This record gives sequence, structure tokens and C-alpha cells, in this order.
Amino acid sequence: MLSSLGLLATPFAFDSFSPSSNKARTLSSTSNHQLAKQLAVESRRGSRKLLGRYVFPFNSVYGKVSHGSLISAVLVDDSSTMTSSEEDAENIGILGVDSALEPFKDHFLYRVKKYVDQKNLFEKHEGGLEEFAKGYLKFGFNREEGGIVYREWAPAAQEAQVIGDFNGWDGSNHKMEKNQFGVWSIKIPDSGGNPAIPHNSRVKFRFKHGDGVWVDRIPAWIKYATVDSTRFGAPYDAVHWDPPPSERYEFKYPCPPKPKAPRIYEAHVGMSSSEPCINSYREFADDVLPRIWANNYTTVQLMAVMEHSYYASFGYHVTNFFAVSSRSGTPEDLKYLIDKAHSLGLQVLMDVVHSHASNNVTDGLNGFDVGQSSQDSYFHSGESGYHKLWDSRLFNYGNWEVLRFLLSNLRWWLEAFKFDGFRFDGVTSMLYHHHGINMGFTGDYNEYFSEATDVDAVVYLMLANSLIHSILPDATVIAEDVSGMPGLGRPVSEGGTGFDYRLAMAIPDKWIDYLKNKNDEEWSMKDISRSLTNRRQTEKCISYAESHDQAIVGDKTIAFLIMDKEMYSGMSCLTDASPTVERGIALHKMIHFITMALGGEGYLNFMGNEFGHPEWIDFPREGNGWSYEKCRRQWSLVDTEHLRYKFMNAFDRAMNALDDKFSFLSSTKQILSSCSEEDQVVVFERGDLVFVFNFHPKNTYDGYKVGCDLPGKYRVALDSDAWEFGGHGRVGHDVDHFTSPEGIPGVPETNFNNRPNSFIVLSPARTCVV
Repeated sequence: MLSSLGLLATPFAFDSFSPSSNKARTLSSTSNHQLAKQLAVESRRGSRKLLGRYVFPFNSVYGKVSHGSLISAVLVDDSSTMTSSEEDAENIGILGVDSALEPFKDHFLYRVKKYVDQKNLFEKHEGGLEEFAKGYLKFGFNREEGGIVYREWAPAAQEAQVIGDFNGWDGSNHKMEKNQFGVWSIKIPDSGGNPAIPHNSRVKFRFKHGDGVWVDRIPAWIKYATVDSTRFGAPYDAVHWDPPPSERYEFKYPCPPKPKAPRIYEAHVGMSSSEPCINSYREFADDVLPRIWANNYTTVQLMAVMEHSYYASFGYHVTNFFAVSSRSGTPEDLKYLIDKAHSLGLQVLMDVVHSHASNNVTDGLNGFDVGQSSQDSYFHSGESGYHKLWDSRLFNYGNWEVLRFLLSNLRWWLEAFKFDGFRFDGVTSMLYHHHGINMGFTGDYNEYFSEATDVDAVVYLMLANSLIHSILPDATVIAEDVSGMPGLGRPVSEGGTGFDYRLAMAIPDKWIDYLKNKNDEEWSMKDISRSLTNRRQTEKCISYAESHDQAIVGDKTIAFLIMDKEMYSGMSCLTDASPTVERGIALHKMIHFITMALGGEGYLNFMGNEFGHPEWIDFPREGNGWSYEKCRRQWSLVDTEHLRYKFMNAFDRAMNALDDKFSFLSSTKQILSSCSEEDQVVVFERGDLVFVFNFHPKNTYDGYKVGCDLPGKYRVALDSDAWEFGGHGRVGHDVDHFTSPEGIPGVPETNFNNRPNSFIVLSPARTCVV
């Protein structure tokens, strides 16, 4: 099975369809309109609710559904070829990719039918999915002929007004009217040829709930929200953002083409300054983007873009979903950043949080929940609407207006800001009613397809991916999922969820375990290789050795974990490196590179880790006296010529350049030929390259025999021991390595490590050579 998938010929067995981890994982705290709305309410479930989960009223778990030609109706806008015959309609493509999914065929038929039914409702009542996702042109504040129209969905409100600077915060003359679907609206005529609500003025939605109490809330679709920085704990103000043409940023550069394999630089704009302060979008664009480009990354992934009232939430407790975080500037400033990235050929992904919403009532979407039922709210009611670990609210993905809000949110960021895709946060929490809390995922398929599966959320993600790729075919969409649900990274047209990639989240856990709990001599090459390759080979992964999760206060970056206090005293090139620093720099290069080369079909690095940024990230909070001291990046460390940080940065640049030249990340040729526990050496091929990693702390192997596919002459393409990377220059780069044939042609068992050719290399201790 493995060789037919073009992946790994190994001296030990791999599971060809394994989850994202080779051990049980748990989710931690660290880590709809007009008649269609009512139709959706009646048809969206076909189930009854029991104990917080949905139990399907069929004889089996998902029962038999009417198949008809439902699969042939899937994604008419998808580029995949679908069968149109009813006889073949039941043959969901994903079942042909993984035959082990066949017992769960009814589950896939059920979810696909719900997806198709929902798309058909959109087509019938809203003009289709893409039109449906233009909600921001109708809801919130929009210019219409002769005035501004404001609409808000608040079905439980008894009365409603719009208030703000424009009317002295007195809404008695600006009362809103509610239609039969719970949408309040008002048209405010222009005054003297000018908009009645000036650009950059404050506004709020005032409504009376069932208890007769009036409350003021930030409009759900607001495009900008600010806070009085001089007041501690001040509430946010919604801001009407409609700048005159002269003040609007106009994009100058086209979106770059989608890379064959993304090399992603994960970044937080606010903490990207070298000074202990919040950095701006424009400063990031001018100062940090050139660094990312210079290190040969193809993609920037921006965290904390959506407005969040609590800075230390890292942007994951979103309060205002359509608003750019005002801490770093205005919407026009963010557009400048994205355009600057595009001018450098960099794609920009947004960390989108649709898995939950801030529990903040004053500033956030949660403020619209005034005790109404789930069907009248953005969120589920009771326990099913609250995430106990995250202290946040959970969306009702079966609700028509929630779907409009979230799908329109995706289209808004793509069209208004020219983002090139998304990294979806907290997907595991979305996929299951238990949200992954205290749930160990072992890889048993029954864990993924049962009453515990939140099919409404799965269908939402299918709709989202269909929408994104329809609007922007070159979009990159990544799922953060720890469970390893099969099909998450397969096209919607096959019955999959439609993501391009998932994050290989087990890999950094493995490195932390080794660095904290094992001596160098105890490192198992088979265990490390298994962790790096233990993924569903039919679904692409983004590998990473460390992301922002591993850098948050309470944990340590890899460099800091290895070198600790010596990073303060032993990083000068003016003195000899201590054994600790020597080991630290060598392992930092090797860990990141083998993770990149063997761990997935794309690679991610968090801002600063490319040069071994010391310490952890600690956002200003009560526990540290609201300090920004550790909420920044010390770029001076890598810019100072006599400090050793430059070596790790240079190697990071070189390994990205290697993929630029040889495109090994996107190659389907991936063969792991040797994992020697005794030698502590791993040998594998990707594309036209042969990789040799020697993790032994002491042994250098002269004349080490490695297998390869193609005969001929090989030369060193990259060497972590080179002088420019802080090494000792032991490997000659001008040496020709000629191959020798091995065994009987066409009889792998007679070859060397199942490879038809071999050659001899020098492999120094703690060195990787390509």
C-alpha cells in the first residue's frame, strides 16, 4: 500500500492511513433568509437531541439515506470530475482512496446529502452559495442610494435603535424595524449631501430584551472597533469605517500564484517589534516582511488579525469578526501590509477563528445572546454552547444566519483585504460534540464517525472550503486538527472536508519529549522517523518543529530548551562555543531541517525561531505587571555580526532555498531507506535529493554507505556543518560521489536497503548532509 502511494519504503512498518499522531492525543486549552430559513430549521437535522449529542433516528448509526444522484450534485463549481449516473453516485470518491472507510459509507452519504441540501437551499432562496456569502453587503452599515442602511439580526430583541456620535447617543429618532426573520433595519438619509453617520465616528446597537432592559452592543458586522487606550479596561467602541476615496488604500499588486509547497512564516504583528510595545501593520510590512522574504519563505500566516479585546488571548478570543485589530492600525494599514507582501511574491494567510467566540458580553458577539433559544442565537444554548476549557461560546453551525455570518466573514477577508487563504483554528473542537476535551485519539475510525461527530460543523467546513476555492482557486486553506479525522484534507467533491493541508501537530510534541526526557544516546531513529511520517499519505500536511504554541510562557523554544541560560552568555563568536551551545546550534538545525524534509508537504516556522529566539512569549497581563518585555522579537540578536544566532538564521535561509531549487517538498517521491539505531543515522530520498542525518553525539562516519535510486554522480547540496552555518567545515563540497549498482536490477530484496544504487559519504556527528 505504501509503495503504491509513492511514499515510504522502510525497514519497519508504517500505517498507511494513520492519524496525525502515533499516540493518543487530547485537545488542551493551550495549546439564514426568507422561507429558506424555516426550511433549514425543519430539515437541517432529522435527529433528536440527547445528552448534548445528536442521535440519528435510523437503525444504524447513520442509517440508510435516499441516495439518488446526490453525489453527482456535489460541487458543480469544483474542478473535480464527478459521475452523473445514479448507479455510480453512491461511490463516494474518498472510499476509493481509503477502503477502510467503507464501513462508514452511510456517514459520508449522510453528511454529503446535508451539504448538497444546504447548497440547494442557498441556490433556491439566496442565489447560490457565493451570493449568500455576500452578507456584509447587506448586514451592518452599508451605503445605499441616498443614505446609510443598517441591518442587524437580533430575533429576541423587543425594540431596537441605532445610536452614536451622529445622534448624541439618543436613539429615540432612530428606531429600527424588525421583519419576520428577526432582522432589524433602518435607513438613515444623507444630510446636506453628506452621510448622516460620518466616517470614523462611533456607533452602537441599542436593543431591549425580554426583561424590558435596554442594552448597548457593538454591531455584529462592524468593520472596525477601537478602545480608549488611556482608560484601563475600557470597553470597545464600534467605529463606522467608510473613508473617502482619497483615504482608501488601493491595491497595486496581484495576488501571487499558489506555491507548490508552502513554506510558511507564522507571525504576530503586534509582538513583531524589537521594542517592548505593540507593533503596527505598516512597521511590520516595512521592517519584518523583508526578513521573511530574505529567508526564502513563500507564505506569511498572520495571527490575531480579527479584533479581540483581550490581547493576551493571542487573538483566539475574537470579539469582532469583521474588524481588523485596531491595536496595530486601521483597515487601510492592513491592506498596505498585504499589498507589500504580494509585491514580494509572498502569499498571506489569515488565522481565522470560527471554532468559538469570546465570552465577552460587552464587546463581543456574545452580547447578542440574551437568553434566547439556540435557533434565535449565534450560539448553542446550555452546555453545548460553552467550551469549558476555553471559557468561550460555541457556534450553532446548523443556523441559517450563523452560516451567513461565518461564510460572509470568509469572503470579506478574501475580497476586502486580498488574503490568499486561511489557517482554521480549533478544527478539532468543531468536528466533535465533545470538542476533543479529555478525548484520546488512537486512530480507531470509530472515534471519527459516530454520534459524537458534529455533522453540522463538518458541513459548514465543506461549505467554507467550497466557497473559498470557488472565489480564489489559488487559495491555501489549512486545518488545525489534533484528531486526525480521515478525509479532512480530501476534496469536497470526494466527500471530504476540503482542506488543502492539515497541521502535523504531533511532531513538536515528539521533539519536546525527546529534548526534555531523553539523553542523546537514547534517541531512537525509528521512533523519530515514525513520528515524522505517521500521517495520511493521501492528505497533505504542514510540518513544524515549533509554532507559537511552543513559545508561550510556561514552555520554551527549542533553542532555549537546549541551551537555556547559556544563550545569555555563550553566543559570542569571539570565544569558543561551549559544549552546550555547540550541541544546541547543531540540534536546532537538524531538528528543524528533518522536520521540514520528512514531516510533510509544507513547512511552518514561527517568527524568531528561525534564528533560535531565546526565552518565551509572555503577553502583558496582571501576572507580569502588564509588561511588554517578553512580547516582542529581539531582531538585534540575529543582526549582530559577532553573535551565533546568525548561523541558525543562515541555515534556515539555506534549507528554504534548497526547496526553492529542487522542489523536494512537493515531490511525490519520498523514500525512507535506512534508520540505524546503532549508528543513529537516518537516510531518505525526496525528489532528486538524498538526505543523511547523523544524530550521534560523538561518532563521525567516514565512508558511510547510503542507498539511492538514480545512478550517476552526486554532490553536496546542503551541509549543516559548513562554516557559514556555525559548523566545522568537515564535509567537502567539491567532491564527486559516484554510485555503484546494488544487487540484481528489478529485484529490490537483493539491493542495498531496497535501493538499486549506493554511494559513500562522510557523515560527521550531529550533522545533516544533502
